[in-house]
Amino acid sequence: MSKNSKLVEVVFQGERRVIYRNRSELDINEGETVIVEADRGYDLGRVSLVGNLVRLKKGKGEARGIIRKALPEDLAAEQKNKEKEREAFKLCKQKIKTYNLDMKLVGVEMQFDGSKITFYFTAAQRVDFRELVKDLAGVYRTRIELRQIGVRDEAKRISGMGICGRKQCCSAFLNEFEQITTQMAKDQQLSLNPTKISGNCGRLLCCLRYEVDCYCEVIKQYPPVGSGIKINTKEGTLNYINVFTNNGFMHYQDGSEEWLTLEQIKKGTVTHGPQQK
Repeated sequence: MSKNSKLVEVVFQGERRVIYRNRSELDINEGETVIVEADRGYDLGRVSLVGNLVRLKKGKGEARGIIRKALPEDLAAEQKNKEKEREAFKLCKQKIKTYNLDMKLVGVEMQFDGSKITFYFTAAQRVDFRELVKDLAGVYRTRIELRQIGVRDEAKRISGMGICGRKQCCSAFLNEFEQITTQMAKDQQLSLNPTKISGNCGRLLCCLRYEVDCYCEVIKQYPPVGSGIKINTKEGTLNYINVFTNNGFMHYQDGSEEWLTLEQIKKGTVTHGPQQK
């Protein structure tokens, strides 16, 4: 077995993904359920990738190990844990209301061995939930963690379909959220209408980052969109650049329009920039 094949990505509830090492060289395939090492115990998750180093590059520290493949009794115990999670969610929501805390409960995750329960929530500001933690610990007699997450993390945990019709990128494969800016939308000549460039989380679409470098590479060869250009004897404005066909759309002062190749546009003379009248 190669060194790379000992690296295994395991996905847990809420699309939480962690890299583990298959030190015992078990015959593990994508889609199988495994028992893995966890903080002060062990956990259960589904294998999503085997032997792919790409997602390990951003990992920190030494990866924990895979203990064994899950047995039928493990899967049955996991179903019982899910029922406990649903009950814990209801109870925690009631207690949040009782303590009048300004927070929104998003999800509950119980470690497979029951040694820890994590409550995920969103809030506009810091929340003093110390009494809530004590209350929950008194009920469940185990370690309790309340973890505040952002709206993008909330969308990742809840999951859903993007405007493209496919599963949200954050829920499907993204391990980390990178900075997305409106400049990326501008560079791709997209409408800045928030409803068209925002995801289910209300933030800018993660996919705006995927192709922006390609767009910039093509567009930088042209004069800026909005520039005045004189082609032969006709003067007009470069209104749009199609990065897929690599040509530009010209609108002339006489009302005519046409698509020109990059070479044709370069032969013209730029008369003014996009900000000039």
